[in-house]
Amino acid sequence: MATRDNLEEKRPDKKPEREELTTEQQIRRRTLKAIGLFGLASLVPYGVWKWIQSQPKEAGLPGVFRKVLKTNEQLANGYFSNTHLAPTFPKEMAAKNVRVNGKDGLRSALDKDAWRLQVERNGKKTLSISLDELKTLPKQEIIFQFKCIEGWSQIQHWGGVNFADFVKKYQLGKKSGSDEWYSYVGMKTPDGGYYVGIDTPSALHPQTILAYEMNDEPLTDVHGAPLRLIIPVKYGVKNLKRIGSIWFSDERPRDFWAERGYDYHVGL
Repeated sequence: MATRDNLEEKRPDKKPEREELTTEQQIRRRTLKAIGLFGLASLVPYGVWKWIQSQPKEAGLPGVFRKVLKTNEQLANGYFSNTHLAPTFPKEMAAKNVRVNGKDGLRSALDKDAWRLQVERNGKKTLSISLDELKTLPKQEIIFQFKCIEGWSQIQHWGGVNFADFVKKYQLGKKSGSDEWYSYVGMKTPDGGYYVGIDTPSALHPQTILAYEMNDEPLTDVHGAPLRLIIPVKYGVKNLKRIGSIWFSDERPRDFWAERGYDYHVGL
């Protein structure tokens, strides 16, 4: 005769009592659960990144990134003003050993005595201007904090010709028979190895100069002799060394670093 205990043992639907997990087992289970959840969550940003990478590229960047940079540029243009000046400093604060960064456009030999600044004009003969001719314009000096997009900065002292004075002297930058300015200024080195495009308002900013001196001395080769651009409202990548030619256009000129994925505007 079956006892109650025997019947209980034979019942197929009876669930075994839950075993207690050791501390190590609990930790292992929670760790595996966390890893699983983390892996699932990581699929979301990975998927977004794969989608971004699949987008058509524009000037070395996926289109979505380039759109962000263009939006930043529009915002920067909105607050740009000729009254917004870069801070200046006493001459004694200027670095005596001015940092050198980048040799693109400077690798070819240059006869500085034969050098002339070539100014291309739409529908007109190209101007060829000597350094002595540029020096007949009023000299302008600036001591400001030169900033590199790589993250370093340095107080530097430069001297040269105010770009707006230069434009006025040679009647440049405006469309023929009009008071309307071209939208951009293009510049490149004599060998074409380095080139920049700059929005005209920034080029005409009162602190922008065509520099031929550094620390009251003629420019050295590594700093862009015989003439370079100093534009305090932009990062260093726009401060073209050894200017060979200048032109004005409504189309964006080529820009060395913008073609390599950087912001075109790179304003401060």
